[in-house]
Amino acid sequence: MAQKPQPYANLSLDAARERQERDRRYPQVDFDQSPFTIAWEVTRACAYACVHCRADAQPQRHPDELTTEEAFRLIDQLAEFGTRPILIFTGGDPMMRRDLFDLIAYATEKGLRCALTPTATALPTLERLKKAREAGIRRVALSLDAPRPAVHDDFRKVGGSWQRTMDILKRAREVGLSVQVNTTVARHNVDILPEMVPFLEEVGAVQWSVFFLVPTGRAQVPWMISAEEHERVFNWLYDLSKTAPFDIKATAAPMYRRVAIERRRAELGGDAPVAFQGAGFQYADGLHRAPKGVNDGKGFLFISHVGDIEPSGFLPIAAGNVRRDHVVEVYRHSSLFRDLRDPDKLKGPCGTCKYREVCGGQRGRAYGVFGDYLASDPGCVLVAEAIRRGEYRPEGLTPHVQRIVLGEA
Repeated sequence: MAQKPQPYANLSLDAARERQERDRRYPQVDFDQSPFTIAWEVTRACAYACVHCRADAQPQRHPDELTTEEAFRLIDQLAEFGTRPILIFTGGDPMMRRDLFDLIAYATEKGLRCALTPTATALPTLERLKKAREAGIRRVALSLDAPRPAVHDDFRKVGGSWQRTMDILKRAREVGLSVQVNTTVARHNVDILPEMVPFLEEVGAVQWSVFFLVPTGRAQVPWMISAEEHERVFNWLYDLSKTAPFDIKATAAPMYRRVAIERRRAELGGDAPVAFQGAGFQYADGLHRAPKGVNDGKGFLFISHVGDIEPSGFLPIAAGNVRRDHVVEVYRHSSLFRDLRDPDKLKGPCGTCKYREVCGGQRGRAYGVFGDYLASDPGCVLVAEAIRRGEYRPEGLTPHVQRIVLGEA
């Protein structure tokens, strides 16, 4: 008989404490009513020109960015969700907003849980990181795309960015902030991901958020890994999650939930339910955060630098704007968000898959590749196999795209 997994056994003390506190304080959220996570692009300005940037960030701030007064009103509205969602201050580089710490402090006062994703520039000094913590930030997330400086710097198009990232992560820990590392998986680094693990341990990361590239902004379809490569990485992450001293989150990859369910079922002799609610199952792989699976517009909400209300930064379709619409009403009642939360709307293999409730495919990837946010996700091996057999032919499936999806490019 399979052993019941211990929920925090392999985690570092910091990571275990964070997960335990989250599990204790924050029950499951009804995604029809409230998001679990809100990403707010407070500015699109950034000194970097990363080749995969979903924001297509620019050096200067946009003249139509939300003012401080408008930003405060937005925070008031976000607090009306009533479920204390996580609010991520992102960009661009959020540190380029002079009122950033005022916004963080106000959001914290309103009961929102705040996180920050600064760019690895000279801005995140020790003093500024202290101010961020005093304002209410408890976690910072920085991007580290490779364990090798040359690979990371080439992807970010800024020399020395790898070392600056390491320095900022160290400073963040010095001021008492927990640190998360974000890694974008693309063709240039998929084969060296295992080399990341010692670096994550070295910087004391409490979470590794592994982003699977979505072709939006400056990111391009040819940089995507194939469906089979997605599957290989998912299985590796599942194995790693059992021993890593940090939490692991597969981002823009709801298909990971299918892999985790299938792997766990095999370990339990086929008894784990699809919703993975069996005793202890939710702790095997970090899936405990949201049993139905956060996805674009379903448990996730994105606010752009000019106030557009979007399902995510990877699905840049505006359902409204905070200058004229109430964000809670848009999230709950707009046709775009409601469609994204309705698995009966999904097309192709995603629409008939038995995992559609817990996965549903990454909607931004479907949109970026096929031009249809309800199409099936080409990053999934089940979709790729249907394409290979000629059973699924969505609009936008060119011969070149097919070769990329099938790993033949």
